[in-house]
Amino acid sequence: MKEDSYLLSVENLGLKRSSRDILTHVNLHLRPGEVHGLLGLNGSGKSSLAYALMGSAGYEPDEGVIEFAGRDITHLSITERARLGLTLAWQEPARFEGLPVGAYLALGAKDQNRESVAAALEAVALAPAAYMKRPLNHTLSGGERKRIELAAVFAMGARMVILDEPDSGVDMLTLRDVAALIKSMAAQGRSVLLITHRDEMITAADSASLMCRGTIVFRGGPDEVRQYYDKRCRMHGGALGAQPWQRDSAGWSIPT
Repeated sequence: MKEDSYLLSVENLGLKRSSRDILTHVNLHLRPGEVHGLLGLNGSGKSSLAYALMGSAGYEPDEGVIEFAGRDITHLSITERARLGLTLAWQEPARFEGLPVGAYLALGAKDQNRESVAAALEAVALAPAAYMKRPLNHTLSGGERKRIELAAVFAMGARMVILDEPDSGVDMLTLRDVAALIKSMAAQGRSVLLITHRDEMITAADSASLMCRGTIVFRGGPDEVRQYYDKRCRMHGGALGAQPWQRDSAGWSIPT
């Protein structure tokens, strides 16, 4: 695959906070329409990478380059990245208390019409007739709020979506629903970076990477990455601040 055919290209990305290495030599590439799963234990640096890709305050890289759609976006603002078609679905849904669900979805929708909003609700298995006029308030469960937030991301029509732990702490948001949403986005030609600590989630991806201790240590198909994760990362721990990884003839290994 030629470099200029990637939608997202991350090269040698490094990030320090309070003199502590958070991300180290991260390399990641996504093609248009590709779903890539980023797997890792909590504290391994996955969300930090998501914030760096999106341009969040406090997460500007100390080294490396982020390119999106052939443009260097390493130092662009969140707003500028969003205009180019990059968006991030946060772990905690944004709250617009009292606003009707349909109006909330229309705020950032690419096409602000009832049909597009209804399609976004259907994409996350919520009936438009039941939710379009329902207010965003305490009567919605955590699962419903998460689905509505994902519907908002779907409605944006972004070229690439970063899903950071879309199933986090929500029982009713089933893996099948999330997978169906991801496939709908990919079918429309959008790229998806699926970030998760649940290895079963990356079965919805076309390709996958494993992140441990602030760097990507293994790449391959979803099944390969799941096996590597189970045998060589989860067993030893992969949170930030642990003993550094060392290279071996196979690529990476955990020191013993």
